[in-house]
Amino acid sequence: MPFSLDDKLVVAISSRALFDFEEENRAFDAGNGDDRPYMQLQLERLDAPAKPGVAYPLIQKLQQFNDKDAHRVEVVILSRNDPVSGLRVFRSASKHDLHLQRGVFTRGRPPFKYLNALNANLFLSANPDDVRAALLAGYPAARVFPESIKQAESFPNEIRIAFDGDAVLFSDEAERIFQKEGLDAFQHHETNRVALPLPGGPFKPLLEALHRLQSVAGASVPMRIRTALVTARSAPAHERAIRTLMAWNINVDEAMFLGGLDKSRFLREFEPDFFFDDQTRHCESAVSVFSPTGHVISGISNDEP
Repeated sequence: MPFSLDDKLVVAISSRALFDFEEENRAFDAGNGDDRPYMQLQLERLDAPAKPGVAYPLIQKLQQFNDKDAHRVEVVILSRNDPVSGLRVFRSASKHDLHLQRGVFTRGRPPFKYLNALNANLFLSANPDDVRAALLAGYPAARVFPESIKQAESFPNEIRIAFDGDAVLFSDEAERIFQKEGLDAFQHHETNRVALPLPGGPFKPLLEALHRLQSVAGASVPMRIRTALVTARSAPAHERAIRTLMAWNINVDEAMFLGGLDKSRFLREFEPDFFFDDQTRHCESAVSVFSPTGHVISGISNDEP
């Protein structure tokens, strides 16, 4: 029987999100559209394993859900790299004992269209155009900040993922009210609709997939998934968010209703393997405390003028 991705959590990831290719990327930028110097540099470094990148710890942990009896997580390289440079990606993965078998390399062309064929649950890339396109196509996607590499591993047996609420887990319905009419209108809007679940946002499918993965693996896998909602909402608007998750029959382990407080101080304590937010300022704040961060380029905060 052919291999199928239908029953797996599939993470599509660019080479720059998985490995530290920032020096090589500068060589690419210096080529002004000519990728041959970049290809030559990657070929010269074929036997030099690339250093771990921003998403490396997350991928390493997710692969621990696989064992000899079950393959539950599939990680696929989805990259604008050329196939020759892809050789170094696979060799680097092998050197780091990451089990990667599949990859799509498009040599400069947008790769997001292959997300459908992959049944992808998440796409991580350093290219904002590819992330926007993936989100518009309905896939959870985020632009990674390569400089936000995690410094320490305090929770080796937990995958910790933190999500913003509005425009990430939830739609930006309420965020639009807040940005256009202010806090009082936002609170009034949410209080009046407290029993009405919010529409799902771009990362609802990922939260559902993580929930399924943990349920299917059960106690057979020592790795656990711990999730947190980290939102600028405060009481009384917190209630609609909680009731929405209840309506979805999905639990989060921690919820932080911060009412405008700086998220970075709370992320420092939670120590996520990844944090997803739609607002650039929150992402940059998270990066400042070395929290691996993904910018979800969707919702009113990212509307192009």
